[in-house]
Amino acid sequence: MINLYRKTAIIEGISYLILLFIAMPIKYIFDIPEPVKYFGWIHGVLFLFYMAVLIIAAVNYKWSIKRIVIYVMGSILPFVPFILDKNLKKEYAQAK
Repeated sequence: MINLYRKTAIIEGISYLILLFIAMPIKYIFDIPEPVKYFGWIHGVLFLFYMAVLIIAAVNYKWSIKRIVIYVMGSILPFVPFILDKNLKKEYAQAK
């Protein structure tokens, strides 16, 4: 379960970075809105999936409310999912 959570968090984090740093500049600099439309949709679906996997992982691993809040807030801030993933990788090193 932890590996599914980690993979989901990384993919969701990458989609967020693409939306923020590629699609949005294309929209506002070159006046081409399509990348935001499509990557916004992709990111939205991935975010919903991420939240579902987060809830399942939190229940399975009995994570505290504080930890869950940190992971939710971390998914909103660019680059934070990668930092959190590094910590999870250390914590659950034996899990495959």
